[in-house]
Amino acid sequence: MNGEDLREALRREMDDATPPPPLSTAAALGAGRRAHSRRRAVRACAGSAAVLLAVVGFAALGAPRRDVYQPAGGPQAIPNPSASDTKKPWPAGPDGQPQEDRTARAGSKYDQGLRLLDEVVSVVPAGYTAPEDPANQPADQRTLRTHQAQFEDTVNGVDLWSYLTSVAVAQGQDTGRVVVEVHDAGNQLPSEPCALARQFWGMQGECQVETVGAAQVGVVVRSGADDRLDQWSAYRHPDGVVVFVAQGRKIAETLPELTKLPFSVPQLAALAVDERFHLK
Repeated sequence: MNGEDLREALRREMDDATPPPPLSTAAALGAGRRAHSRRRAVRACAGSAAVLLAVVGFAALGAPRRDVYQPAGGPQAIPNPSASDTKKPWPAGPDGQPQEDRTARAGSKYDQGLRLLDEVVSVVPAGYTAPEDPANQPADQRTLRTHQAQFEDTVNGVDLWSYLTSVAVAQGQDTGRVVVEVHDAGNQLPSEPCALARQFWGMQGECQVETVGAAQVGVVVRSGADDRLDQWSAYRHPDGVVVFVAQGRKIAETLPELTKLPFSVPQLAALAVDERFHLK
């Protein structure tokens, strides 16, 4: 690794010290496949490890603490300093120029993410509300509604995207959330219902298969040690589109949590099959 490569690696590590937008399920899988290559690169620049650790440590100490629960995708992607990876452009945005990162901020993909947000709000059951973010919300306060369209990979010349939405659901002051994540057809996620469910954000738990019409849906009815969410369902449509629907009793440490989840297990399974979340 030459001096320019090392400087690029340092810049990337400093950027990573401030958490980026959450990785989706498929992006987390890709991180594992790149880990082996990264370890070889790190060994090659072992002589500079002390400098790198000092830079990252300083940046991490300077980052503000956020006492909130944010969507996250399990292990974060670690930059691979190979020339082919760093030079690969992001997909073009609506202006015809490459995006600055994997997140769409305008155009048809962004619109799909916004549409998913609206659909999730529409399924909040009676007895619950879907509060909106207040005006002039403090930067360190957990947002109540979020949506994101994210580029995942290019497979056989086709760009694959995922769409993530998180919506707060409340009963009085008690507040939890509903999360929906959708992956384009062509994704590399598993087909078996419970294997698919256990890929969601890298979380594990007690899974059972629910039947919805002719569909088989994997539902994690009890989460493991990771308590970001309490239950979630997973379904792969015949065309390959994957839908995850999750619910959690809490959205932030600063808000009282729900005493009862919004959906029953059969309802959660049915939502994964719901055509409103079947983005094409």
